[in-house]
Amino acid sequence: MRHGKKFNHLGRQTAHRKSMLANMACSLIEHKRINTTEAKAKAFRQYVEPILTKSKTDTTHNRRLVFKLLKNKFAVTDLFKEVAVKIADRPGGYVRIIKLGNRLGDNASMCMVELVDYNEVYNPNGAKKKKVTRRGKKKVDAVVADAPAVEETKTSEA
Repeated sequence: MRHGKKFNHLGRQTAHRKSMLANMACSLIEHKRINTTEAKAKAFRQYVEPILTKSKTDTTHNRRLVFKLLKNKFAVTDLFKEVAVKIADRPGGYVRIIKLGNRLGDNASMCMVELVDYNEVYNPNGAKKKKVTRRGKKKVDAVVADAPAVEETKTSEA
């Protein structure tokens, strides 16, 4: 029976599951996106969201709590310095799960888990590309005219 089982055990013992989720969290903080199976992604979201919430307030106590879960001081430093600044104004929902299809070997459904604020494609408030038009050649001619003239000299090899 399934009474009282509130999370997916992922077919692993407790220590293996906790260390796997900690390694996935460190990889997510380092690379900003990871590929995994759908079941692991859903269990991972429940694991990493409270960690990211704790990183928004930089105190010694929160750093120690996060280090207890991640077990990697470089990931903790990167989380509090770089990631926490980007997610500071977001009230929750720090990770996005995008389904990728099925894996070739065993047909497991695969997902990409990524930090929401680091994807410029889905982020409407992110950095936008500057539009480039190809019609106006006046600006290009003006830039070339302002540039100092460079004389080319030929050297003869005799």
